[in-house]
Amino acid sequence: MLDLNDAGPQMAPASDLIPDGTFAKVKLTLRPGGVDGPTPDDRGLLKPSQNSDVKMLDCEFTVVGGRFDRRKFWQLLTVAGGKADANGQSIGWNITKSTIRAMVESALGINPKDDGAEAKQKRTLPSLKALDGIAFYAWIMVEPASSAQYKDQNKLANVVVPGDPEYDPLTRGEEVEPRPVDAKPRTPKGGTQPQGGAWGNTAVPSAHNSAPPAWQQTGGQTSGQQAAQGGGAKPNWL
Repeated sequence: MLDLNDAGPQMAPASDLIPDGTFAKVKLTLRPGGVDGPTPDDRGLLKPSQNSDVKMLDCEFTVVGGRFDRRKFWQLLTVAGGKADANGQSIGWNITKSTIRAMVESALGINPKDDGAEAKQKRTLPSLKALDGIAFYAWIMVEPASSAQYKDQNKLANVVVPGDPEYDPLTRGEEVEPRPVDAKPRTPKGGTQPQGGAWGNTAVPSAHNSAPPAWQQTGGQTSGQQAAQGGGAKPNWL
């Protein structure tokens, strides 16, 4: 006998996008790309670009609860390479670093303006791999395709952090009215769709300042060296 009464409802077709401007809790899963990251825990974690020196986190976001429970969308976040700023630092990484900081603040309820020792410690991760499994509150957008041969896609517009008007209702499990982003189609130079995830495919930055990571400045650190500097504590979501 096969009892199907405890089976969940059907998921919506993958082609059915989450509406533009939806707020939801999402869980991040990192999909290994075969290239080593900055720490031993990050071996094989990064995905290389097919046409540049960019290295990225291949992120799968799954909605947790609510109307769009279990729906997924995907995004590449630059960790190294690509266009550089006036100081020679990767612009894509600086955007990603701000996004990661916001994810941690959203997950752990840290106010972005909190500069206390405890908040700073919680914002220190032992590795990029430590982000795998983090659950946070997201503002989801629909990114229009740059040409008719591609499909529109869901993307992370921004991370909802403490102090944002949507944050407290989301933590209480309330449904928050969507706020459409109405993004314009990206138009890459040359009129072609970016391949392999150029740095411009990273998430919209949050309003945090960021600096290049120590491993980019010093040539790499082990997890033990990071722990000795106070960065070895595991995040609460692990």
